[in-house]
Amino acid sequence: MKLLILGDIMGASGRKAIKDHIKNIINENEIDFTIVNGENSADDGRGITNLIAEEFFNLGIDVLTSGNHIYDQKETTEFIEKETRLLRPNNFIEGSPGKGFGVYESKNKKFKIGVINLMGNVFMKKTEDLFQSAKILQEKMKLKENADFIVIDLHGEITSEKNAMAHFFDGKATAVVGTHTHIPTADTRVLPKGTAFQTDIGMCGDYNSVIGMDKQNSIMRFLKDKNAKAHFPAQGTASLSGIIVNADNHTGLAKSVERFFLGGVLNH
Repeated sequence: MKLLILGDIMGASGRKAIKDHIKNIINENEIDFTIVNGENSADDGRGITNLIAEEFFNLGIDVLTSGNHIYDQKETTEFIEKETRLLRPNNFIEGSPGKGFGVYESKNKKFKIGVINLMGNVFMKKTEDLFQSAKILQEKMKLKENADFIVIDLHGEITSEKNAMAHFFDGKATAVVGTHTHIPTADTRVLPKGTAFQTDIGMCGDYNSVIGMDKQNSIMRFLKDKNAKAHFPAQGTASLSGIIVNADNHTGLAKSVERFFLGGVLNH
C-alpha cells in the first residue's frame, strides 16, 4: 500500500498546482490512497467550499482533512454533514458539524483506510482535550481490526504536541503527520514500532511568501503599517509538499517514508 499525504492547500495557487499535477503524481508513484489537508483552499486562504471539495475528489483525492479554518466558509457547516470524505478535527467541541474520523476503501477496494483528524490545544482555538480524544480513538479504531491502515493528521501549532502524539500512536497507526504551520520539517522517519512521522508536512502553496500569504503585506502588518490589508494568499507558482508512505499490507505499519516535494523556490 502506498499512501500520499499532502499538506495544507493554500488558496488559488495551491489549487492550481493540485489540478495540474495530482493525477500524474498518483499515477507515476502508483499511489493507492491520497489524503490532503484542504482547510486553506478557498480563494482567501480560509476554509473550503463545496465546489472546491468536489473538484479535489474528482481529481483523485480520497479524503480531505482540515483544522481551525474549516468553518470559515459559511456553506461548509451544511455540506460537511453529508460529505463524509471531508473531515474536521475530532476534538472540536461536541456537536460541531461534520465528523472527525472515518474508514474508507482503497481505490482497488481491497483495503480499508482509517483517517483521523485532530487539532492541537496549545495556541489554537478552544477544543476538547487532544490526548483524551486520541486515547478514545485508539480504542475505536484499531489497526488490522477496524482498518487495515490508519493515518492521523494533527493540525497544530507546536512541535511537542505533534511529537508526543506520534509516539503515542507508534505501532498503532500507519502514519502520523503534522499540519498547520505550512513549513515542512526535516524529521521524516519511521518510528521504532513502525509508524511513519513528520512533525509538519508543509503546504501546497507559493513558498515565496510568509506561510502562503503575500510576503510584502505580511511585513507591513508586522510593521503595523496603516496601509496593510487583511492577509491574502501569495499568487506565485505553488509547490506541493508532503510524504509518501510505503506500508506493509499484512501489518499495516510503514516500511518506509519519503518526503515529497514538487517544484517551487525550495528546490532552487
